[in-house]
Amino acid sequence: MAPATSTQRVRTVVEPVVTAAGLVLEDLEVSPAGRRTVVRLTIDLGDDAVGGLDLDTLAVVARGVGDALDEASPVPGEYTLEVGTPGTDRPLTELRHFKRARTRLVRLVRRDGSPAFGRLTAVIDDTLTLSPVLPATGRDVAGEPTYIALADIASASVEVELSRAQAGDDADGES
Repeated sequence: MAPATSTQRVRTVVEPVVTAAGLVLEDLEVSPAGRRTVVRLTIDLGDDAVGGLDLDTLAVVARGVGDALDEASPVPGEYTLEVGTPGTDRPLTELRHFKRARTRLVRLVRRDGSPAFGRLTAVIDDTLTLSPVLPATGRDVAGEPTYIALADIASASVEVELSRAQAGDDADGES
């Protein structure tokens, strides 16, 4: 693992590039790999965006980050740049993660151990709104929504919906 000062120098260079693109620097890792250094960025859409980050935007930001790193030289010697997105297996741990997961199926475990499953339809203040779905199929059904305070959630994740993706109705906008 690279010293914190090296990581901070890289963050100072790359974060403005990511922010200028309207994106969020989710994670940054700077680590040695033989004679090179690996600079690994995880970027995401902003808090209120729904959908996924397209590959063209990812490529444009990666080029901008590479240019900024080359110009500022915060990493001594050669480096390898890896730029990616969090992916669907990222646990939902922050308010912005839940905002980004709107329209998706989510599986939660409350702090009292009780589970919750449904379509995340809204995040207002620190309260999530889950609309009911059939657990076996993920199909939306009529019924009263469930409201859960963010503070009451012990763990949460997005459930991948293959049937929506196959039907061309993927919530990420990536058909």
